[in-house]
Amino acid sequence: MSKYVEMIRIRFLMMLAYRTNYYSGILIYSINIGAYYFLWNAIYGEKASIEGMSVLQMTSYVAVAWMARAFYFNNIDREIAQEIKEGKVAVEFIRPYHYLIMKTMQGLGEGLFRLFFFSVPGMVIVALIFPISFSASGITWLFFSTSIVFSFIINTQINLLTGILTFFFFNNDGLIRAKRVIIDLFSGLLLPISFYPGWAQQVMNFLPFQAISYIPSMIFTDGMTGSAVYNALWFQLIWAILLIVPIQFLWIIAKKQLIVQGG
Repeated sequence: MSKYVEMIRIRFLMMLAYRTNYYSGILIYSINIGAYYFLWNAIYGEKASIEGMSVLQMTSYVAVAWMARAFYFNNIDREIAQEIKEGKVAVEFIRPYHYLIMKTMQGLGEGLFRLFFFSVPGMVIVALIFPISFSASGITWLFFSTSIVFSFIINTQINLLTGILTFFFFNNDGLIRAKRVIIDLFSGLLLPISFYPGWAQQVMNFLPFQAISYIPSMIFTDGMTGSAVYNALWFQLIWAILLIVPIQFLWIIAKKQLIVQGG
């Protein structure tokens, strides 16, 4: 286990070396949140609420959704694809660790860096500029923290699946780009799931995407309370477990038909 903890530390330090990029990223995210703030204010107009969410809740939802994205987002699917193309993955197979766990730990190290140097200072800056509601309830923060961990796990699992498919497609850049668009759209990052048509919400109830952004953001803004929070956390836990199955299945097959393209 110590070697995986070391991978987290190394990736964290690597990100720290280029932290200036993330300071500029805070500015970009703040501008993005500001654009959504004025957009939603125009949409709400004189309305007190839409789909049960007030304009203050919507502003808070947008802010936390984008800042939480900085934590759970990673590019390990692109890293896996690149290592397969360059032939580096063959060397990784003979090293004394599990390749997929190693990639997950690297993603975690990157996520922790983004959390401390991007999300937290970013939320402070945004809260000084735009009206954002922070819950005073400790249990809400506990549920939100738990939910955001599941968000990282599920998003990382989807990235692992996308990366593993490179073993079969050899070049899946298009799939990686499509995956990113689908997650941003169906996870609730761009638009809360409750704003979609009823039939679309029914479809999304069977997909893992809302577990990435919508659920933690709704918990943070108190859009989910009581039993709804527990059901949402169970939903995330179930998908975190279910996604292990296709990952392991594809990984076993992929190792048997590895074709090194470079190196």
